[in-house]
Amino acid sequence: MKGYLFAIMATAIWSGNFIIARGLSDSIPPVTLAFSRWFVAAIVLLPFVYRSLIAERDVIRKHIGYLSFTGLLGVTVFNTLIYKAGHSTTAINLTLIAISFPIFVILLSRFFYQEKIGLVRAVGILTVIGGVLLLITRGNINVLLNVSFHVGDLLMLCAAFIFAVYNLQVKRKPPELSFWSFQLSTFLLGLIFLSPFFVWETQVSGPINWSAATLIGIAYAGILASLGAFGLWAKAIFLIGPARAVMFYYTLPLFSGIWAFLLLGERITLLHFFSVLLISSGIIIANHAGQRS
Repeated sequence: MKGYLFAIMATAIWSGNFIIARGLSDSIPPVTLAFSRWFVAAIVLLPFVYRSLIAERDVIRKHIGYLSFTGLLGVTVFNTLIYKAGHSTTAINLTLIAISFPIFVILLSRFFYQEKIGLVRAVGILTVIGGVLLLITRGNINVLLNVSFHVGDLLMLCAAFIFAVYNLQVKRKPPELSFWSFQLSTFLLGLIFLSPFFVWETQVSGPINWSAATLIGIAYAGILASLGAFGLWAKAIFLIGPARAVMFYYTLPLFSGIWAFLLLGERITLLHFFSVLLISSGIIIANHAGQRS
C-alpha cells in the first residue's frame, strides 16, 4: 500500500510541475530551467545527506558507471527533452505521447525481467488508455483525427522511452547504497553532464525574466517535483516494481485537471467522472493481474 501511495503522490506533484513548466516557457530557456531545477534539488538535499555520501564513497566509486548512466537518463536528458519539446508542439500532443511511457516500461520489464503481461493486465492497460483518451479528447474523436505532429513530438517520444529505461535502472540500485545517497549521487552526476549545455545556452539565449513567478516555479520544480516526486517514485519502484508503479502515471491528466480547476477555474464535468472511473478501474485490474502473476 505504501508503494501505491508513493506512486500516486509523485504523479500528483508532477502534474503541477507540467503546469509550471508551461507557464515558464516564455521566461526561461529549457536547459536553464532543467539545470536550475536539479541544482535547487541537490542544494536542498546536500546538508542532510553529505555524511552518508562520504561514508558510502567506496560504494559510490564501485558503482560509478551505473550511477552516471542513471543520472544521465533521469536528470540530464529526460526533463530537458520535455521542456524542449514544449517549445515546438502542443499540450495535447505532449499528453498523448506521454502515456506511451508506461507501455515502454511494461514491455521492457517483460523483456529484461520476464514479468508477465497476460490478458487481464492487457485489458486493464487498454481500459486506462481509454479513460485517458476520453479525458484528453473530451469525448470528441475529431480531436485525435485532427492532431498534427511536430519536431517536439519526437523529442517527447524519446523522453518517454528514456524515462522508461530510467525506471528499470532504479530497480537495479545496489542494496549496499542507501536510498538518499543514491538520489543525491544521481542528482550531482546528472548536473555535471548537464553543465556544458547549460553554459552553452546561457551564451546563445536571451535574457531570463527573473520574476517572482519564475523563482517560485523553479523552487516548486526543484524541491517538490525533483526532490520530492523522484524520491517518492523511486520508493514506489523499490516496493512494488516498475511495471505496477507506472500504471499510476496514467493519473497524470486527472491531477492536471484538478490543478486547472483549483488554479485556473476550469470546470469539472460528468466526462471527468467517467474518465476517473475508467482510469481507476484499469489501474486496479492491471495491478491485480500483476500481483496474481
